[in-house]
Amino acid sequence: MTDKVIQFSHQATLPAIGQGTWYMGESRSQRSTEVAALRAGVEQGLTLIDTAEMYADGGAEEVVGEALKGIRDNVFLVSKVYPWNAGGKKAIAACEASLRRLGTDHLDLYLLHWRGNYALEETVEVMETLIAQGKIARWGVSNLDYDDLQELWQVEGGEQCATNQVLYHLASRGIEYDLLPWCQQQSLPVMAYCPLAQAGRLRSGLLNNSTVTEIARAHNATAAQILLAWVISHQGVMAIPKASSVAHVEENAAALKIDLSADQLAKLDKAFPAPQRKMPLDVV
Repeated sequence: MTDKVIQFSHQATLPAIGQGTWYMGESRSQRSTEVAALRAGVEQGLTLIDTAEMYADGGAEEVVGEALKGIRDNVFLVSKVYPWNAGGKKAIAACEASLRRLGTDHLDLYLLHWRGNYALEETVEVMETLIAQGKIARWGVSNLDYDDLQELWQVEGGEQCATNQVLYHLASRGIEYDLLPWCQQQSLPVMAYCPLAQAGRLRSGLLNNSTVTEIARAHNATAAQILLAWVISHQGVMAIPKASSVAHVEENAAALKIDLSADQLAKLDKAFPAPQRKMPLDVV
């Protein structure tokens, strides 16, 4: 195991790589493979599993629920609520529906998936209600930028926010300008989704980049492992890549053991420079 851990609270210390579930639950034929991958991930120490009511219209939560059978207590379970469900009775009902699909009586962390029409005050209030009811242990946000968090911190109870989950990878470094430094200053963990970029040209360009592949060879590792190691080299940042096979999960877990040197980090920095100005928050 590794010392690469994220402190979510006094009660929860987690490895800096977890498991994402976006696009899981969309194909019945993939279900047993997806369940096996998630269980293997937990065995490898990737004990945070992140899902959402949005993913496959609840299908991903059902896959996670199946994977959790008999091992729920070993997992830090995260789900997310649609913005249009993030207030009042709708939020209570949405959380209860997620719990039913997941086959559990509580979430370790419940996130606002992105900002919508509900005022942040209403969302904070209902999140605290869900904590009081024992349905969630803590709450956080996703896809909120620097200005959004400044606003949240002005709301009564807003500073109870436990994390901000945002898109972050080597080719998308916009959060480094103001959002990430502020979160680090507040000791607010950042969860990086799509840490390998999404499928397509950008992901392919990253995985085949000459600097990335050169560093991968030096570590006897894959390009994907180097990209994960880069993400979690940042203070207070954890990565939640999706892995749809046992082999893929094992590859992700092994990235925890990779330590990039200052020289290697400098080379990656030169190949993919950090932004010099404020960038719009990347969202997918």
